[in-house]
Amino acid sequence: MDRELVVNVAGVSRWFGDVQALTNLSIEVPKGSITVLLGPNGAGKTTAIRMITGALGPDEGTTRVFGLDPASNDGEEVRSRCGIVSAKPSLYDRLSGWDNLRYAAELYGLGRGAAADKRISEASEIFGIDAALDHEVGGYSTGMKTRLALSRSILHDPDLLLLDEPTSGLDPESAVAVLDLIRDMTSGGRTVLMCTHLLLEAEGLADDVVVMQHGTSLLSGQPDALAKRYWPTPIVRISAAEGSQLDQIATATGVESYDRSELTASLELDTLDRVPQLVATLSNAGAQITAVVPFNPTLEDLYFAVRREQGSSGDEIPPPGGSTGRPARELSATGGN
Repeated sequence: MDRELVVNVAGVSRWFGDVQALTNLSIEVPKGSITVLLGPNGAGKTTAIRMITGALGPDEGTTRVFGLDPASNDGEEVRSRCGIVSAKPSLYDRLSGWDNLRYAAELYGLGRGAAADKRISEASEIFGIDAALDHEVGGYSTGMKTRLALSRSILHDPDLLLLDEPTSGLDPESAVAVLDLIRDMTSGGRTVLMCTHLLLEAEGLADDVVVMQHGTSLLSGQPDALAKRYWPTPIVRISAAEGSQLDQIATATGVESYDRSELTASLELDTLDRVPQLVATLSNAGAQITAVVPFNPTLEDLYFAVRREQGSSGDEIPPPGGSTGRPARELSATGGN
């Protein structure tokens, strides 16, 4: 079923002089969901956000937000319906949190008085910064400044939140709290587009992902559906005290591929229902089985599988430990060791 799109970036390219920052970039953001732009630093995520707000116009392609062109005369209407938190939000350190939010409220057209103050109180309470509003922002911690920026972004009850590395510089507890609050934002019908290079941050949060590299989109869609493209059949990992004991099931019924590294074998199966029989075969042959673990691909696994397929240069972080980053279809060609 087709989903209503809040953001539709189609075939967008953008140059800064001789440098091409975006190349045929496509991004779709469904209404009421959290879409996460994933990619290393320099992938073009921030430039994409600036394109969506109309701060930049495309040299090629089209950008539509709420069906409008943000780089045209419709830009003011688009931006009035957006809440933005940049990686390093600009705040007035010599003003209190209250004064920062009051100033923003006036810019958003909320005016002054009891109604605006009530909205400030509500927004700051949502992000847990209300108790510090009377203090100068210069004395805030990084986490407090992020919470203040998030409060500012929802003062005018926007339809679309654009968050660029919203947990940058936060301690783990603050980061988790902010991510939980971001999820809550969609319960009221808001749409969220978030940039991050932290894969664990997006895990469990993203309804849709767009994997970016070198200014283009490598892959996009819902994580579970994308994972099935790369791992269409179930994978199970079996470990034993002696790795060679596992080789006897390499050609067993239902085993479509077999790959062993020392004491652990990865098997691609036609169905997980084969696992009990495989374990029984190994046990009857005297194998000392130490672990049987079905492989459930994470967003991290998906990310590195995509980048391997695209011929990643390997100049960023390596795949996670315990993950080959290889799709099941690639494992089938490796055979046993």
